[in-house]
Amino acid sequence: MAAAWQDVVRDAAAVREAAAVAVDAALLAGVLMRTGEQPHASDVVNYAPFTLLPSAVPRALFEQAYAVQQDFNLLVDAVSQNKEFLEQTLASTIKVDDFTARLFRIYMQVLEEGLAQTVFLGINRSDYMFDCGLDGTAALRQIEINTIAASFGGLTSRTADVHRLVLKVLGKTEEASHLLPNNPAKGLALGIAKAWELYGSQRAVVMFLVEEVQRNIFDQRCVENELWNRNIRVVRKRFREVFEQGSLDASRRLYMDGQEVAVVYYREGYVPQVYDRQSWEARLLLERSRAVKCPDIATQLAGTKKVQQELSRPGTLEKLLPGRPEAVARIRATFAGLYSLDEGEEGDRIAATAIADPDRFVLKPQREGGGNNLYGEELKEVLEKIKDTPERTSYILMDKIKPQPALNYLLRAHSPLQVSECISELGIFGVYVRQGRELVLNQAAGHLLRTKAIEHADGGVAAGVAVLDTPFLV
Repeated sequence: MAAAWQDVVRDAAAVREAAAVAVDAALLAGVLMRTGEQPHASDVVNYAPFTLLPSAVPRALFEQAYAVQQDFNLLVDAVSQNKEFLEQTLASTIKVDDFTARLFRIYMQVLEEGLAQTVFLGINRSDYMFDCGLDGTAALRQIEINTIAASFGGLTSRTADVHRLVLKVLGKTEEASHLLPNNPAKGLALGIAKAWELYGSQRAVVMFLVEEVQRNIFDQRCVENELWNRNIRVVRKRFREVFEQGSLDASRRLYMDGQEVAVVYYREGYVPQVYDRQSWEARLLLERSRAVKCPDIATQLAGTKKVQQELSRPGTLEKLLPGRPEAVARIRATFAGLYSLDEGEEGDRIAATAIADPDRFVLKPQREGGGNNLYGEELKEVLEKIKDTPERTSYILMDKIKPQPALNYLLRAHSPLQVSECISELGIFGVYVRQGRELVLNQAAGHLLRTKAIEHADGGVAAGVAVLDTPFLV
């Protein structure tokens, strides 16, 4: 925690007053989620969990994360267009990971048929932590890049106003004025709107592909409302509705209920549990269509952990981004140690090292959505069980990042107000649009800070572990 807060963090009366103001401010600002008890109802809502105080973030690392985002956009787009790289990289994974294998089969089927899609839209979020070295200096280290359903761009657009008010209530007016404006919802909508425009039909709609249970609906509505403000019509559909109502015409234009769809924006489809036979058929129908998919299936595959690990190999970035040595250097500077568990001598050696010293590493499966990674004794147990089987190739290993904890209060509905030792994760949203071979939009679109108590090894806001936060640059 920045020195600015040390005088208030232990002042119980000031904290109680500020917390009461903060909760009301969050409700007023629309930092909202549906409740776990009534996840389908918007007439019973509560505030999304958030920190009482904005968290200190080193200014140089924050600026570094923004500076490299356009490079990561280029990289994700390059990977998504490189069939040979995806085939080689995922060859071992698709033998043992059924979910990745099924995505890959659709990818290959669509390529063989010939792509109908000519406009490509990427919305990603690159997530980082601040690794504290032995000498106390912090370094920016990428955790992962999310290429599908990267969330909380809406609610985080409203969180800074809440923290600004809290600081004023605590007598920190000067500090409040230094909190940065941040509106990822607007940036994400800009990308969707550009893709819709390039698709070329004023009558066509943008389709949000959404979950069966939509607790985080208000986050999506922030982006949706930005599109309505541009007079772009938005519909919300689930996979089963695509299966029942979706169709392609002779030109492979996608229709839902008779309405042409220009853009499909996925807020669903990143975990195996949501797919049954109908969902897989719906996914294939969408991928075969002319509609701009965000992401298309190649871009979803580009976001897998196995691809992340392969990108860290010497020489790989240079092949994918030829003639861009500065971009390569900026990207590489953010990488943590990443290790393959493929069968063979290298994989055997890495598995043995991790079993001998499990606290040095994180074991990551090919999954999104938070709460999937393994640490410590659990990592050791799983690796010992699978170390001599092909199943280990469905995971990668990463160096465990050790951030410096700070004191804060995590405000959750119906939870006691208590101080916690916390660590934060910074996400930078990126948006790009490509038409054919030409990149027509490439930008960073805002940031997301999430904070959790140190006793939780893994998990995001949607997983119920982390809370929304605002960076206070130091």
